[in-house]
Amino acid sequence: MGFRHIAELCLALAVTTAWSQTPVEAPEWAEGNTPPPPSYSKDKLIPIEMPSYVTLRVGIDPETLNVGATDGVVRYVVVMRNASGSTNASYEGILCTKGEVKTYARADANGKWTTVPNSEWTPMTDNLPSRHAYAIAKQGGCDGRTSDKREDTIRALKRLKKAFD
Repeated sequence: MGFRHIAELCLALAVTTAWSQTPVEAPEWAEGNTPPPPSYSKDKLIPIEMPSYVTLRVGIDPETLNVGATDGVVRYVVVMRNASGSTNASYEGILCTKGEVKTYARADANGKWTTVPNSEWTPMTDNLPSRHAYAIAKQGGCDGRTSDKREDTIRALKRLKKAFD
């Protein structure tokens, strides 16, 4: 078999292989079923460091943190306390791969949940009244643009030793 024959055979093999490997498109992301707002405690919150201009104290109840197995959404209850001592909470989700946040429900001072109707994903870096979701993501809620297992996320968030007083 001559050199030219071998070259033609290699070219035919390469073309056949290229055509047989049709690109597979990744399925479009879809949010999984969102569990209802969990009960939460104000006693063992993981503190979230906020910029100095934010007067709220922010913390996450680690018992409420969950990383969605099918959609990768990091869901948690965040508790916010203002300077006068009143608190409220939100049940939220962070989609690390897109840098977006969604509020599913809000709790009043008595802990009663109210579902947020037609809640939508919004960029964490928008000019929101509070940038706590972005702070949560940066301080361990997201590892780069993904999230690890629940335990890894809690461990990353606990790196800060500041108390939630």
